[in-house]
Amino acid sequence: MRVLLSAVIAAAVLAAMPVQAQDLAATCHASSSYDVTLQPQGVLFDRSTPAPTRVELHDGSLRTDGVAVVLTPPQQDRLSVFQRDLQALAPRVRQVAQSGVDMAAQALREEVAGLGLAAATRAEFDRRLAAHASELKQRIARSQSTHDWQGDLIQQYANQVSADLMPLVAGDLGQQAIDAALAGDLQSAADLRDRAGSLVTTLQPRLQQRMQALRPQIEALCPSIQRLARLQQGLHDAHGQPLNLLHVDATSGASAAAPAD
Repeated sequence: MRVLLSAVIAAAVLAAMPVQAQDLAATCHASSSYDVTLQPQGVLFDRSTPAPTRVELHDGSLRTDGVAVVLTPPQQDRLSVFQRDLQALAPRVRQVAQSGVDMAAQALREEVAGLGLAAATRAEFDRRLAAHASELKQRIARSQSTHDWQGDLIQQYANQVSADLMPLVAGDLGQQAIDAALAGDLQSAADLRDRAGSLVTTLQPRLQQRMQALRPQIEALCPSIQRLARLQQGLHDAHGQPLNLLHVDATSGASAAAPAD
């Protein structure tokens, strides 16, 4: 039962994580091979391969892999607008992510409410869940880089939260099962295990359905992302190759002609 409940809670925490690349890719048809870091002096795009692996933007100047790129005045202006719009988009993405945390926490709270836990257990579970949700929202607010939300880091955080919440639920249900068995009610003891097992298989689809409420908020980001894709058109790295920081599927209507230099 402990393993089953741990999987349930970890799934809920993962559902609450910030808007990730696959969310934007599915909704806005947008993707990037780069991680993005907002810095006091500008914006850094980085990846392990292929070159350029580092693209630095700062007030209309551009460096790729440490080499300054010569830009025309119109290109400098466009790059400045790109940087400004990207920095303005970040707090909007954070707000959507924080809304997702609230939705997932409420969903998990309601699912656990159906387990028939003791009042004291429910109260402590709700307290800990609220604390974790608040901590996660603070982490989102502080985050300046997509590096903060890589897959392994997200899974580790989900496991930590699960390790804190799971013993409460497992302990309560386990005690209920013991009490039922000691009273000779083996059917109730079996039902408790079945209830926990059913939660594992049905929670993830229900969470995903609930998180669809975020879709309008994500869709509201799409025009800004499409504008970024247009602004980068015509820009090149230090070797003259197109600067593809962001890719938007042409079928999304985001690939209109770039502004003329």
